[in-house]
Amino acid sequence: MDDSINKDKPEVRLRAFRAIDEPETCALFIEGHTHVLTSIGVTKVSYSKNEWTRNPAAFVMVVESMDGKKVYGGARVHVAGGTEPLPIETATGAMDPGIFDLVWHFAKNGGTGELCGLWNSREIAGYGIGSIFLIRTTVAISYQIGIQSLFALCAPYTIPPGKAVGMELEDSIGKDGTFYYPKLDLVATTMVLKDVPTLTKAYEEDKKAIIDIRENLEVTRDEILRKKEITIHYDIKIKNLENWDLPSVIANAQKSFLKSKERVSHPDII
Repeated sequence: MDDSINKDKPEVRLRAFRAIDEPETCALFIEGHTHVLTSIGVTKVSYSKNEWTRNPAAFVMVVESMDGKKVYGGARVHVAGGTEPLPIETATGAMDPGIFDLVWHFAKNGGTGELCGLWNSREIAGYGIGSIFLIRTTVAISYQIGIQSLFALCAPYTIPPGKAVGMELEDSIGKDGTFYYPKLDLVATTMVLKDVPTLTKAYEEDKKAIIDIRENLEVTRDEILRKKEITIHYDIKIKNLENWDLPSVIANAQKSFLKSKERVSHPDII
């Protein structure tokens, strides 16, 4: 583990921002995430060109050292209606065009988004960063952004923490909700959190933690997982959110939906 991390009780900052506001931090996110993906043999994913860094509807969370010089993990929330489709649409649309209808169904009912790009480095593995605490924080910032629902294309190990925050299996697409992604020997499961504000199906411990974080956007918590303790300084108040216009983004989601339907009906259209 890196010398800057206390092995007995690591101390990190978990920070949220809009992607277009911090290109340098986005670059650190990409570097770390790419390293993790290549280590498991994934060299190509649906968002590999990293257009999300210029997407005004993409929000980023990073787990970083206290001096901000090193990023140990992260995740993103993409809101439907940005300058690109949701990653789940890009990843699965060719296999099942029903994903476009599904995303629009949730988008038109208060806005929807996707938890994506979840990762953590080996240096901080085992402390719950990638399996619990980033997922909880994603739900908390989704509430701050104002969306009502949240998609995720889950690897097997993220299904249990997904359920813990209130996500449900969405079996209307793929093979009972599953796809081979990002490569043929890996299975991804479609899940949806249908009620970001109320979290009716979240486990009580997770619901309490999420509400605490979203009501105290700058708070320090000593988190414990399997007898391992980590101090997380949550700093998730998103700057410049007064420039965020969710109704306009939802309107753009409708335009994107109609274009996707046209492409499905007329595959020769680019």
